[in-house]
Amino acid sequence: MNKFALAFLLIISSLSAYCTDNVSWTYSIKGENTATPSLEMTATIANGYHLYAIDNPEGGGMPLNIHMDFKNCVPDGKLFPDHKPTVTYNDIFDVNEHYFSNKVTYIQKLKALKPEFSIQVEIQGQVCNDNGCAQVFDSFTANGKGIVSVADENKQKNADKAEEKEASLVQEETEMMDSLQATESLLPAADNSNVDTSDWWRNVETELNVFNQAPSQQERSLLYIFIAGFIGGLIALVTPCVWPMIPMTVSFFLKQNKNRAKAVKSAAIYGVSIIVIYVLLGLCVTAIFGASALNELATSAGFNIAFFILLVIFAISFMGGFELTLPASWSNKIDSKADATTGYISIFFMAFTLSLVSFSCTGPIIGTLLVEAAATSNFISPAVGMFGFALALALPFSLFAIFPNLLKSAPKSGSWMNTVKVVLGFLELALALKFLSVADLAYGWHILDREVFIALWIVIFGLLGVYLLGKISFPHETRKENIGITRFMLAALSLAFSIYMLPGLWGAPLKSISAFTPPITTQDFNLYDGSVHAITDDFDEGMKLARESGKPLLIDFSGFGCVNCRKMEAAVWTNPEVKDIIDKNFILVSLMVDDKTPLPAPIVVTEKGGKKRTLRTVGEKWSYLERSKFGSNAQPYYVVLNNDGKPVSGSYGYNENISSYLNFLSQALKKFKLEKQLPSEK
Repeated sequence: MNKFALAFLLIISSLSAYCTDNVSWTYSIKGENTATPSLEMTATIANGYHLYAIDNPEGGGMPLNIHMDFKNCVPDGKLFPDHKPTVTYNDIFDVNEHYFSNKVTYIQKLKALKPEFSIQVEIQGQVCNDNGCAQVFDSFTANGKGIVSVADENKQKNADKAEEKEASLVQEETEMMDSLQATESLLPAADNSNVDTSDWWRNVETELNVFNQAPSQQERSLLYIFIAGFIGGLIALVTPCVWPMIPMTVSFFLKQNKNRAKAVKSAAIYGVSIIVIYVLLGLCVTAIFGASALNELATSAGFNIAFFILLVIFAISFMGGFELTLPASWSNKIDSKADATTGYISIFFMAFTLSLVSFSCTGPIIGTLLVEAAATSNFISPAVGMFGFALALALPFSLFAIFPNLLKSAPKSGSWMNTVKVVLGFLELALALKFLSVADLAYGWHILDREVFIALWIVIFGLLGVYLLGKISFPHETRKENIGITRFMLAALSLAFSIYMLPGLWGAPLKSISAFTPPITTQDFNLYDGSVHAITDDFDEGMKLARESGKPLLIDFSGFGCVNCRKMEAAVWTNPEVKDIIDKNFILVSLMVDDKTPLPAPIVVTEKGGKKRTLRTVGEKWSYLERSKFGSNAQPYYVVLNNDGKPVSGSYGYNENISSYLNFLSQALKKFKLEKQLPSEK
């Protein structure tokens, strides 16, 4: 059974963190002392990350660039990888991106022109996961030996003579490079000498560390997965498969044990067993596939089509089309184990029986949760999600055993639980469209563009509202003439949500569902126009404008291939309050770290650790600025500087919470104004 089939079996049967050293490079010379030596460069990629390939199409992530300077040897053919890259459609940039996960080796065959040769290598690229992207850079010199043919030796002699004729030009270039290397400074040119620029490029990590107190993206991601799992568990509780089991199971424990303390203990062990079973499921899924493989599975076009079909099947089952159950032999076998054993093991098998019997209601919820956890690219996310789900599922069994009187006030089983299942069916149907949308974008069918997607959601949630009002019913239901207050309020919310989505047909952002809808670029008819634009794309020019205007500088470290940067621009910068405060109070500069525009002249710098590096493009320059000044290598990355180039508050990463971003801007502006009022304390 292949991994994809096993994934579906796990989903059906029980159903991102940021790393600094996310890519490491090693190299070796193969075939030394032969006529066909080769240089092999191997990239080891951290779990959950992917490294863009050399041939990654324009418009996507930053392609890998391996620059090689050959001494006493020449390349024999093109540089090539040891295996084909993964090709996945990116719905943000509308391109098929090429990338590698886990490990890739690039091979360059060589011809030696002298018995001893060397290759100086500089590597620049981009590695990403769902939480953001980081620049990859490395450099090394590989030395080797080879056999030189007579013809190649004569060619080298002629090349040496030509090189001697150009010695004066080479010497001039060397002197220029030595001068740049000696200063190792990227400060503005002479035309900026009328302003004080001494602090503009200096490291400010210490100041930022004092300001930055927020939890990491990894902590936020895991908390989100836990909360999603807990909510999923609460929903599963009120389904017909689980809710009737609570009073039956608790009564069993209370009657079996005359000692109430023992009954409470048995119920607690029962709850812990449920948690252990589901957490083990999450750990098994990750152990079998690994976080990166799960992420690839979750973003695969084929998988999204299959999951769309699966969710539609679950929706039809929830709506009463048919009963979806596991083979009875499974639950019977586990149930017999519970009867045949005693003590804590018997209680564990009882919990296992609950997991199997409740599958028809819990399976779709757990399946959706595992896919969501896989998309975070965090190794322990599936286990965290399952822990949240199982905790919500297990709490009532222990709670009612401790306080049995609460059972009397608990809602009795009835038709309301069937209503819960039908509502879940509508929600599964709406969610299924998200997976179909991914496949639609991947294959370029354009049958589910943004306005079509929103129109279908309007219909689904509108019908849900009509159903809750009792105006439609399904064959297995008895139509109700009267409805309760709770059902009426839920119907009103569903209908209101449908009305809320109507402006989206004409291009309204609909930020609350932006994570589900196709990108705005697929919208055929768009009347919306409201975005934030950077004043300049040059840091030094931005600092000059900030000093002249007396405003703080807001730096946006971004990239043409940065997916999360586009998400921030669409979900946060389009907010009128955010747009207003940026336009009126800040000088915004956007620095693209993957900008391939060549610099007027190469610049040699020293990285942390003493390694020399040559900057050849504008993007490399801004990437170096982010690393050397702020100690960061992630995009998007926002920081506010005063007119001396020093931070006035902490930095801000990928977080689509508009209130948090407004607070970040407001606090920075407040502290900047305070500094201007108290210049002696700067």
